[in-house]
Amino acid sequence: MTERPSSYGRYSLEPLAVPQVETPHRKIVTPQPAPGAVEVFERLKAVEPPSMSCQPPVLWERATGYNVEDRFGNRWIDWSSCVLVANAGHGHPAVCDRVREVLERPLLASYVFAHEGRAELCERLAALAPRELDKVFLLTTGSEAVECAIKIMRANGRKDDPERKVVVSFCGGFHGRTLGSQYAGGIEPLKDWIGVEDVSFVQVPFPDGYLVEDLSFELFESSLAGAGVRPSQVAGVLSESYLGIGPDFFPTDYARSLRQWCDRHGALLCFDEVQSGFGRTGRNFCFEHYGVEPDLIVCGKGISSSLPLAAVIGRGGVMSIFPPGSMTSTHSAAPLGVAAGLASLDVLDAEGLPARAAALEEVLLAGMSSVESRWAGHVGCTRGKGLVGGIRLVAPGTLEPDSDLAFAVTEAAYRKGLLLFSPVGLGGGCLKIAPPLCIPRDALEEGFSVLEESIEEALR
Repeated sequence: MTERPSSYGRYSLEPLAVPQVETPHRKIVTPQPAPGAVEVFERLKAVEPPSMSCQPPVLWERATGYNVEDRFGNRWIDWSSCVLVANAGHGHPAVCDRVREVLERPLLASYVFAHEGRAELCERLAALAPRELDKVFLLTTGSEAVECAIKIMRANGRKDDPERKVVVSFCGGFHGRTLGSQYAGGIEPLKDWIGVEDVSFVQVPFPDGYLVEDLSFELFESSLAGAGVRPSQVAGVLSESYLGIGPDFFPTDYARSLRQWCDRHGALLCFDEVQSGFGRTGRNFCFEHYGVEPDLIVCGKGISSSLPLAAVIGRGGVMSIFPPGSMTSTHSAAPLGVAAGLASLDVLDAEGLPARAAALEEVLLAGMSSVESRWAGHVGCTRGKGLVGGIRLVAPGTLEPDSDLAFAVTEAAYRKGLLLFSPVGLGGGCLKIAPPLCIPRDALEEGFSVLEESIEEALR
């Protein structure tokens, strides 16, 4: 007989008796993890690679609005949104209804053959973007969209000068897990598997005011010079609109200087809005906070609040660089994803969810400020905008991430009915807060009460 595993990644699989909880927003009625769920996690461990055992052992059965439920009677306040996907809320009836219409037609796949939903979604996305960004290419994942943006930037640069092929991005940035997206990413341990350096991808420090205190744009220019890169070699600059590891936001003056630098040197500016778009920060796109317009936008996740869907939105002249048939994808504009995307955009608009995120920002910031004040020695910094926030836990007296504490807090929280995804950031010490944008104010406040209980318990 195989001995039962005692853990799932960094989380214990030993059911622990916990106090029962029942509020309007959460309900815990079994030990955690639920004994009936443990068998499923054991099965998963037997057939999946360990890379998939990375989240708290909650066996999802149903998700609606801002709640996740298992089949054992437990219900969580969700602060993960499936890693910033479920902006309009889980299982929104409008999204389900629109997908059901396509299922019943039926139309499950179309390759690059056209369907009307594809035209409608492209039009809707172009209307959300700055006026000159009038072409839309639909894809399936954020990584795929980033790869496409890299391809466009390089092709655009090299059409006049074969040496204009450098893509500049930022240290700490994350753009996906495919080859090109990880070359462009700024988290070095994630590149160890590649084994081959590509000097046409260059990272410069991100002006976060935390690990990098120099907020001047001169640091961008001097970093390029130090890497031996001339401005004339740069095809494009790629950045998350906020770095997901924080979240860390650009100083407005820096973002505007970056736009001006790209204009001056003929480089394209691409903002990766995969996790920051569609109302998450209180605006349709996060870059709107900076008062600048990119040449390309990469988006995904919250575009559909559910099914796989991503897009590159860009200036017509740039997006038209490839002839018919040379830039396609098998599941581009897949009918079900498109239906979900159209419905999600309807919900975001009809329910005013970007404005709701902006209004709830005060609750988010107050909750994080309370944590920082109460455990100042363990908190390096807190950052947030709209309904995305981050609390960086550190070893006291240092800026070194305290991954053990962060995981202990996440584990204590899920046992109490608050679901966060595993800690992120350099060193894994950041607690990311990202509930669906439909979360009620009192549920968000209750979540912070649970978080404080969890930190107190973890520190004991």
